[in-house]
Amino acid sequence: MYCPQDINEIKKNMANTYTQLYVHYDFAVQDRLCLINHKWQDNLYRNMSGIIDQQGHKLYVINRMNDHIHILISMTPKQAPSDLMYHLKRSSSLWINHNRLSFGKFSWQEVFGAFSVGKSQLSEKIKYIEEQQQHHKKASFRGEYLHFLKEYDIEYDERYIFTPIE
Repeated sequence: MYCPQDINEIKKNMANTYTQLYVHYDFAVQDRLCLINHKWQDNLYRNMSGIIDQQGHKLYVINRMNDHIHILISMTPKQAPSDLMYHLKRSSSLWINHNRLSFGKFSWQEVFGAFSVGKSQLSEKIKYIEEQQQHHKKASFRGEYLHFLKEYDIEYDERYIFTPIE
């Protein structure tokens, strides 16, 4: 068995890596507060798009409700989803707070959903994300999230699922 030890050799081999990784992310504002305002959503989208691009990925679509965000990204294999979410949430929170766009300190919940999407599903998933406002007239965020977990056959603990706003 051959295991390259030299980092330059590993990087050289990565140059010949070809992937097609589409991921649908879903994450919420801390405590599910309705803090994402339509008045500054386009600037938030541009900010997040820049962060995603800076991290080496391609944004396909982004949309929000007042308390959560959906994004669809084509990812490179150079970064783990958790690392991307760390950078995206941290940078966008800093931007929102720096520009004083919300009341009090803005932050995202630490948890997120990441769901793989096949190329043949892209147009359907893009449409789904674009139509978030219509979709949430019929389904709650929690219900939607539970649906994803069941659809993707992901085991979960009820105690750690987003709690409904009361």
